[in-house]
Amino acid sequence: MTSNMAAVWFVIALALVEYFYFVMAVGAARGKHKIAAPAMTGNADFERAYRVQMNTLEQLIMFVPSMLCFATFVSERWAVILGFVFIIGRIVYAIGYRKAADKRGWGFLISTVPVLILLVGGLIYAGLAAYRGAP
Repeated sequence: MTSNMAAVWFVIALALVEYFYFVMAVGAARGKHKIAAPAMTGNADFERAYRVQMNTLEQLIMFVPSMLCFATFVSERWAVILGFVFIIGRIVYAIGYRKAADKRGWGFLISTVPVLILLVGGLIYAGLAAYRGAP
């Protein structure tokens, strides 16, 4: 494994640690606002914390495989850079959304653009490699 692939896996692990933090924040909000499981509504602050967690999960489903594909077929270095932008975007998203739902836009944009670049770049270059018969 090259040192850059180690960096790719490191960024993926950081994104998962960030997601774990969001999961714990939902649990804390559930307790703070006395939202008994399995209820998912009842307090706007809790619901925003929950949406941060769920939207991040939705993004991770595209982020992780796209990052690995991009790192394999395009550039490990750029995959790492885009991965860090994704993580920063998720932080901006969480901070904004926890304040008010209408403040989540910039964070969503900052974290979604890298995912799209990773996805489209990985798709194109993996497709080219498959067409050329490369491993």
